[in-house]
Amino acid sequence: MGAGHSHRLHVPRGSPVHALPPHCKLVAVFCFVLVVVSTPGRAVWAFALYAALLAAVTALARVPPATVLKRLLVEAPFVVFALLLPFAVPAGPGERVTVLGLTLSEPGLWGAWNILAKATLGVAASVLLAATTEIRALLLGLERLGLPPLLVQIASFMVRYGDVVADDLRRMAIARRSRGFEARGVRHWGVLAKTAGALFIRTYERGERVHLAMLSRGYTGTMPALHRGPAASRAQWTYAAALPTAALAVRLLGGSPL
Repeated sequence: MGAGHSHRLHVPRGSPVHALPPHCKLVAVFCFVLVVVSTPGRAVWAFALYAALLAAVTALARVPPATVLKRLLVEAPFVVFALLLPFAVPAGPGERVTVLGLTLSEPGLWGAWNILAKATLGVAASVLLAATTEIRALLLGLERLGLPPLLVQIASFMVRYGDVVADDLRRMAIARRSRGFEARGVRHWGVLAKTAGALFIRTYERGERVHLAMLSRGYTGTMPALHRGPAASRAQWTYAAALPTAALAVRLLGGSPL
């Protein structure tokens, strides 16, 4: 992946959050998510404080809140699943409540809240990480943290060729529309299935060509090291640790052990 490749998820700003080393931000987000996941689902106030912490980071990073909210739509499948829990989870005597005229399972409602709250906070933290860190910098951070080089290579190719495959799919959609095709029902699924098959074959063939090109240039299973720049300072680690540390303090105030 070339050094000049910039992903659309990144929101360039000159904020202190953007200036932090990528491996510091990766560790901070990972620890924050661990704290959130370990929080009891009924500690509603704790999740509200976690959201406030993320809002503070968003303001400090000068990332538009509308951008974060828009990108949270990626968790839509979790929302659909959570909305079904109040109807699917069995409830014992006295464990049903009436909401808008519907009799729902109280354990199911708490389960739905637990999934929605933790998934939303985790996705929001990931969105902020992607918005404040370039993709190449994230790969550098993963390498510095000791992730196996092969996994770093796979991640770099996924990022680069994910955009290429998306462009192929967009061009195929334009070609269908130019021929008067519009998917309006089940009878058109066959055409969409053929499109998916053609895209898979085209992507597989491109991968073979890329691999042969790499071998012809001396690839032996390892790529040149991405590692650049000095190690993070103690001040930078301290600054990055502010978010998970504050979240841990909120978690401990809840009174339940980790």
